[in-house]
Amino acid sequence: MQTSSLPFEPAWWLPGPHLQTLYGSLLRKGPALQRERERLWLEDGDFIDLDWHGPHNARTPLVLAVHGLTGSSDSHYIRGLQQAVQGLGWTSVALNWRGCSGEPNHLARGYHSGVSEDLAAVIEHLRAKRPLAPLYAVGYSLGGNVLLKYLGERGADSPLRGAVAVSVPFRLDRCADRIGIGFSRVYQAHFMRELTSYVRTKQRAFAERGSVENLAALERLGPLDGMRTFWDFDGRVTAPLHGFADAHDYYRRASSRYYLGGIHTPTLIIHSSDDPFIDAGSIPAVAELSSSTELQLLERGGHVGFIGGTPARPDYYLERRIPAWLLALHGSGG
Repeated sequence: MQTSSLPFEPAWWLPGPHLQTLYGSLLRKGPALQRERERLWLEDGDFIDLDWHGPHNARTPLVLAVHGLTGSSDSHYIRGLQQAVQGLGWTSVALNWRGCSGEPNHLARGYHSGVSEDLAAVIEHLRAKRPLAPLYAVGYSLGGNVLLKYLGERGADSPLRGAVAVSVPFRLDRCADRIGIGFSRVYQAHFMRELTSYVRTKQRAFAERGSVENLAALERLGPLDGMRTFWDFDGRVTAPLHGFADAHDYYRRASSRYYLGGIHTPTLIIHSSDDPFIDAGSIPAVAELSSSTELQLLERGGHVGFIGGTPARPDYYLERRIPAWLLALHGSGG
């Protein structure tokens, strides 16, 4: 599927990929929204929190928003998307991965870049709750990787009418290497602090609750000190907690690039060639994409950046482009 894309002009006052990447997280306050939280209990006894925004009508189109690594439904890009979706008169629901909603999750396991089974559980819940509503999904970074993997796994059986994935780490091994180079090591250090804090917070919660089995599972990981890279964390924490042999096995089985050919759902991928997180060699060739997938590869935009406009009136391109694409798809019967 091909669509005419809205033009993107990067802000002159945010030159380079790093300023595009950092502006939203450091300087933007996401719009204030009135949202309703729902707790979804999973079959393994854990939970995922969902934050709803917009009209509660049976047939109103519904957009699922999926955040990235160490993010949440409060991430500025999720709030911005939910506000933009409301502008269409549609409903949105923002997923918080396990342990990302402000409360530690109940199990030792958490979330990772390939956790498509949790996304599937959320989508099945939404279909049951709103069976008449056309359902779409938008994923950012890690969330985009999970979304593309899910779509490839489900193929023609996906209940989604359409999907958008932004700034995706298509090859996790290559991206783990890329983020350890140059200024990108600043991002790597930030993620290591956040990820180890995520595990330590759960350790304290398990100790307070007397959750002996889960606490023991985390203690078997060994000390959390000294982890500098994604290879360190994913080899010592992600892989053993989630049934992977090692980091190599995790990266191979969780990387969305290996699932792209199986996608049947109309899908838009938005990516920037200057993304400081994503190795250029991990970006898929057109031949790897299914006929239902469009890759919009921009020269500039950073990682989940794509900011234009002026300092007084920034233009958040993704919040124009994604709703416009979804609306056009919906109007075409998608």
